Amino acid sequence: MMSINSFMTQQNQQPNIQTSLEKGFEKVLSPFQQLIRDQTTSSVLLIIATVIALLIANSPVHHSYEALMEMHLGIVFGDMSLKMSLRHWINEGLMTFFFFLLGMEIKREILVGELNNFRYFILVLAAAAGGMLVPASIYYYFNAGTDYVHGWGIPMATDTAFAVGILTLLRRHIPVSAFAFLTALAIIDDLGAIIVIALFYSESVSVYYLGLCVIPLAVMTLMNVLGIRKPGIYLAGAIMAWLAMLGSGIHATIAGILVAATIPARPKHEPGWFFGRIDNLLKRFRHIERSKPDASPMLAESEQHVLIEGVKDAADKVTTPLRRWEHALERPIALFVMPVFAFANAGIPVNMQVFDALWNETIATGIMLGLVLGKVLGISLFAWLCIILRLGRLPGSLDMRHIIGIGMLGGIGFTMSIFISNLGFDNMPQTLLHAKAAILTGSLIAGICGYLWLRNIHHEDRKTETG
Repeated sequence: MMSINSFMTQQNQQPNIQTSLEKGFEKVLSPFQQLIRDQTTSSVLLIIATVIALLIANSPVHHSYEALMEMHLGIVFGDMSLKMSLRHWINEGLMTFFFFLLGMEIKREILVGELNNFRYFILVLAAAAGGMLVPASIYYYFNAGTDYVHGWGIPMATDTAFAVGILTLLRRHIPVSAFAFLTALAIIDDLGAIIVIALFYSESVSVYYLGLCVIPLAVMTLMNVLGIRKPGIYLAGAIMAWLAMLGSGIHATIAGILVAATIPARPKHEPGWFFGRIDNLLKRFRHIERSKPDASPMLAESEQHVLIEGVKDAADKVTTPLRRWEHALERPIALFVMPVFAFANAGIPVNMQVFDALWNETIATGIMLGLVLGKVLGISLFAWLCIILRLGRLPGSLDMRHIIGIGMLGGIGFTMSIFISNLGFDNMPQTLLHAKAAILTGSLIAGICGYLWLRNIHHEDRKTETG
């Protein structure tokens, strides 16, 4: 029986049948594909979308921008209708895909990732808890007794895309384990923010609709147990869960997290079955290839196409839907969903009133200090206490200096912070404007400080080595 390696070796010796136009286009396309894969790309697109929104909001066409965001769209079924503004469709509909991806990442990390190591998990959990409690406390201190007090959740979250994007700029200067720590920290951070949204930033809960939401979630859980992995079935269940959650009073994006928990995380077959299946398919494919006339095009060989589909089917059965669907959604969400969210929510008029509010309004003070100081203090202090008490441990290549730098980057709140501010101050447009301005300012300061701190650590280490 022909092995996979020998088949691939023979195929690599075959002449390339690409046309010169295809080869030329591939040379142009490859760098673009590499750019798409780069972790910094999503951060760059977020920045571009934010800048465009700011420019439009401060231009003569800002009324058109707001009119577009507030335009109502919906679906009508006889006497029933579902209508929301475009901004709400983005924040409650499109962002559900982001929360679904986030939920799958959380599930994977708990099952087989960094969060599966107990002592490491305790350390990251402690750091994340500090990174939520201290910023929220700082915000509460400045806003207790005011109409802004319920915005305490705004400085709690970390924007994973921006934080990892800045860390990527330093990839040659920091340990690889810094990425794992920041990612795990941001995942727990986001999970905490999700719980806060569900418990404190939802309207009065409808038990009836919440009960309706449980039904598709229970069905999808049963399908997982029975080994049913058809994407279309889970998609139908997800839509029903989202619609029920929308009517329940709990923010509809929470449905994305709950649906992610039902996605199968185990393969249908083991690797041994895959090897045997692929060897058999390649043997049959090679037999057809040898027996057909040289001039016969691949398009005419229906049996070979069936065999190739068999290879794809075998690959699907030996991989997990959780990892496969997570991989399929990563780029669309990073390159489309997140920039669209930034464009819809970052349009802030920049004027003297807004600048004055950054220094004179307690909501802005609480948010900026929570992000810039609260995050780094909370993450570093709680991590240090966890290590001192021997409850958790750092990877060998990281030290507390790196944790301080990562804590600074944790102050980049942007996406989730804006999301929570929309929930907290949707009926207070001027306050929402001040909150968003403080989020952008605080996130910018935190990002710059984190970058400079981590880069300085590298230079100090270099001097020590050469000295």
